[in-house]
Amino acid sequence: MIPPGRSYEQAQAEFRWPRPARFNIARAVCDRHPAAALGMIVENADGTVRNWTFGELARASARLANALKARGVAKGDRVGVFLSQSAELAIGHLACYRMGAIALPLFTLFGEEAVEYRAANAGACALLTDMTQLPKVLAVRERLPDLKTIIVIGAGKHAAAFLDYDTLVGATSDSFPALDTDAEDPALLVYTSGTTGQPKGALHAHRMMIGVITAVNQWADFWPRGNEVMWTPAEWAWIAGLYDALFPAWWYGTPVLAHRFAKFDPERAFHMLDKHRVGVAFIPPTALKMMRQVERPRERWGYDVRCVYTGGEAMGAELLQWGRDTFGSTISEGYGQTEMNLMLLNSPNWFPVKPGSCGRAAIGRKVAVVDSQGRVLPHGEEGQIAGWRHDPVVMLEYWKNPEGTAKKYAGDWLLTGDLGRMDEQGYVFFKSRDDDVITSGGYRIGPGEIEECLIKHPAVAMAGVVGIPDPVRTEIVKAFVQLRPGVNGDDALKRDIAEYVKTRLAAHEYPREVEFLDTLPLTTTGKILRRELKRMDAEKKAGR
Repeated sequence: MIPPGRSYEQAQAEFRWPRPARFNIARAVCDRHPAAALGMIVENADGTVRNWTFGELARASARLANALKARGVAKGDRVGVFLSQSAELAIGHLACYRMGAIALPLFTLFGEEAVEYRAANAGACALLTDMTQLPKVLAVRERLPDLKTIIVIGAGKHAAAFLDYDTLVGATSDSFPALDTDAEDPALLVYTSGTTGQPKGALHAHRMMIGVITAVNQWADFWPRGNEVMWTPAEWAWIAGLYDALFPAWWYGTPVLAHRFAKFDPERAFHMLDKHRVGVAFIPPTALKMMRQVERPRERWGYDVRCVYTGGEAMGAELLQWGRDTFGSTISEGYGQTEMNLMLLNSPNWFPVKPGSCGRAAIGRKVAVVDSQGRVLPHGEEGQIAGWRHDPVVMLEYWKNPEGTAKKYAGDWLLTGDLGRMDEQGYVFFKSRDDDVITSGGYRIGPGEIEECLIKHPAVAMAGVVGIPDPVRTEIVKAFVQLRPGVNGDDALKRDIAEYVKTRLAAHEYPREVEFLDTLPLTTTGKILRRELKRMDAEKKAGR
């Protein structure tokens, strides 16, 4: 899609997006490849390996699509995929795209409340999960009236109020040609964090795949080379794991390694790179920082990774140099949002990387720094980072949230909520969040959902949540809590409050620090002043 032999400036000036009227993701990333070609390598927890060809993946997803159709799932219906990295997770997505349903990815570290909100808000009528996650689903099923079908991997003889995956798909046809979907038909509903209230569902069309592929190729240089493999430890429940790694690799026919880390192990990560001939790896910043602590990796393993790419935060000069020493190439950085993926890239094969910068607009993208009215600001002037709303990678809308959708745009620009500036060469430098979203371990976390969870705790009257600096995770979640009258706060209660959030929302969202306050700082209209909470925390730790 990018003409060969062009400079970045030439490619950006000449590029024009293809705009097909009809497009289906399942056909583009799976069905068009040779049936015998290797598509996925699954390494199980016990070290056993199962290889999947593209033909096997296509047939398995056709069987699942037929099973869903037989149970009333139709085009436009939402189907939850509540699994960790696995062939079945990818098969679930392919089945949805194949039949025109909308895939709803759910993170396996979500607790009951997080699962309930997303499934209920989306109106999911079917859900694919496994025995590990099933208890969370059953705990909230009575509050999910739209959820008629639960398909469970590994249920076997235990299946009663739900369906066993192997039994179900084993009884259906392996023929289900991908629907001739419109490029604008919805395909994916992925929830993103917000600053107030519950998360918002970003609804994406099949055309998103077209919008992402050129940027990922620029970012990761994905053209297949020999028998190399692509791998990421990022979960496939997020836009990055799915559309910055799994599906772009498949677009180019590159096999993908799937492995479930119970907890990320940096030494095992190097072992995986070596064992499976990984040539391209998408590794989130926190994982890179953990891998940096491993001693003498090039002496201990024989990995040969030609490209490592990452995203979520700007890389410092020291981490970039470590990447060059460890992998023999400059780590490529990406910047984007769930609503508009891969807006900016630091692409060492295309232009010099400036440490501290988020990079330049991906080829085909238009990115600017604008004011609140959508007016483009001069170079060097601080404003909000924004992307051209007519790009094929941009979401269709926020699900059932027209007010939130309208606020996301200013004229022809999608507003990121990030403040920054752009220099004369088009490099963008991030300064701060404009909406209090917390960046922790590569995740973008909205304080609103955590605050709503906290006030359900019987001891909590009010709560304010902010991100505070952390050397490994960039930020950690801290909760400032005003207790109910008569409740005495102690360390045991802090641990109980943190665990309350951890089990109901997600392990990456629970507050790693809890501080009790007699009163929380509020605006005249009663809103929590999060910037004041951050100031209080900084002064306390500075000893003032």
